[in-house]
Amino acid sequence: MNLAFHKILKEDFCKALPLLQKLMKNQFSDDILMQRFEEMFEQNYECWGVYLDKELIGIFGLWFMTRHYVGRSCEPDHVFIKEAYRSKGIGKKVFTWIYEYAKSRGCEASELNSYVTNYPSHKFYLNEGYEIWGYHFVKKL
Repeated sequence: MNLAFHKILKEDFCKALPLLQKLMKNQFSDDILMQRFEEMFEQNYECWGVYLDKELIGIFGLWFMTRHYVGRSCEPDHVFIKEAYRSKGIGKKVFTWIYEYAKSRGCEASELNSYVTNYPSHKFYLNEGYEIWGYHFVKKL
């Protein structure tokens, strides 16, 4: 399997948008997502594409920050692999790449959020060695 990881630049984000919309179940318009990602690219955020040969089969974002409870960390966000490519070991390869990249950026931990109803991801993340330390709360203002 010839996997490659390429950074998706702000000006090329429209290539990743269809995959993000599948993950988000078209909750938001393309315009809203483009506007939000425009801001995200200015906030210690990177977007990456997962390519099999030359086909974009997945995306993920990475946030870099320092937290008082774990130090410098990398947070994978909106990880999505096209359905036809799931259960083929690609997720494991994606996260192996993320860990190595995060270490090269000086990170000592990885943390993430997962929707409470996304049970397959919970199993995957637990198998990757993530531990559940708390709940993520959101209040719309």
